[in-house]
Amino acid sequence: MFDPHASTIPENLEDIPPGADLARVLDSLDWERLSDHDLIRVLQAQDRLVSHYQAGRAWTIDEITQRYQEGDREGSFEAGIAFAGAAAEVGAALCLTRRAAEIETGFSLQLLRYRPLVFEALLFGRIDMRRARVLVDSTLHLPDAIANAAIEQVLSEAPRLTTGQLRHRIAKLCIDADPDAARDYYDRSLSNRRFEVHPNESGTADILGLNVAPHIASSIRRWIHREAVRLKNLGDTRSMDQLRADIFTDLLRRRHRAGKITRADFGNLDMRVTAETLSGQSDEAGELNGFGPVIGDVARQVVEHQEHVDYRWTLVDPDTGLPVDGGTTQRRPTVSQRRQAEMLHPTCVHPGCRMPSTDCDLDHRQPWSEHRVTCTADLGPMCRHHHVIRHSFGWSYRHVADGDFEFTSPVGHRYTTSGREPANARAP
Repeated sequence: MFDPHASTIPENLEDIPPGADLARVLDSLDWERLSDHDLIRVLQAQDRLVSHYQAGRAWTIDEITQRYQEGDREGSFEAGIAFAGAAAEVGAALCLTRRAAEIETGFSLQLLRYRPLVFEALLFGRIDMRRARVLVDSTLHLPDAIANAAIEQVLSEAPRLTTGQLRHRIAKLCIDADPDAARDYYDRSLSNRRFEVHPNESGTADILGLNVAPHIASSIRRWIHREAVRLKNLGDTRSMDQLRADIFTDLLRRRHRAGKITRADFGNLDMRVTAETLSGQSDEAGELNGFGPVIGDVARQVVEHQEHVDYRWTLVDPDTGLPVDGGTTQRRPTVSQRRQAEMLHPTCVHPGCRMPSTDCDLDHRQPWSEHRVTCTADLGPMCRHHHVIRHSFGWSYRHVADGDFEFTSPVGHRYTTSGREPANARAP
């Protein structure tokens, strides 16, 4: 699997700006002689080049739209007709449906005319199209000046964040930057809540509840997951995905046949919120674990209306803000240790994963069989998928500054939980 042969990749590959020069370098490579480590470097270079050309594609679509608008010299077009004409042109040229063409044209217009920082980052390969779409789509409801200020705050971090993490960060910034606009956007979306069923090519169907209140959705997700875990522990042979889907549909069918909706025990919610927001003195965004940022009103509703909520607190170091560590010699972490680990790491510590730590295993960074010690500093919440991957393929990780983890993959590349560039990242 791992090829140690040296490659012919230039040492400054990461410094070559995307464009014709980088394309020539990549085109000249002898692909069969690339080492495992250099395959990762090439993948990253290809991604920068793709982003560069996608920015050019967006520029071209916007230019087509601009020329349609300029072609209406007599002002005879109704509002939106020029845009529709350009979208039809794009759709015909790229063989897209009407809806897809309008989405592509609208996004390109937003990117070039109203989100110049995002366009520049895409053009120079600092972010990819997936991240660009998150930044543009998440700020559409804000005035341009406020939206661009929020984007500027997160843009330098965007390359090291997954789209889920980036969506989480920009959502909180948008809420805090303009709480009134965020509340109006939330209310409009909530009023458009709906139920949809989409048939699939396989003959199955997707059941969707769109634009529902976040605390309700999070409660339902939590309850279904707990029920699936309970059935699995009783020996059910279905996969966790199958169990969750079956519990979901069985719940709906039982309630429908009963002819009424009854209150279910959906369990506790983990809401991280400041005292100022709870008291109404601030509209700073709250953090609903397993969902992400929510507006202040929703945070207050969750805390006020939830019954039998398990409130959690932990002692933190006033200088670092990190929970105070504790230790025990038993293998299984105590309830206190699990809660401290969950407070310290709200999600799975594997790079890019956002599975809530309350639904994760606790991994011993140093094997308990070798050290016979269990302490909070040695515990890392890992979702079952990444926990299995770590032990099956030999991933290793260690603590670094500011509570971060640095992971080393089987091919020698290093990644951090936060996405920050690790030291000596280019060396195998």
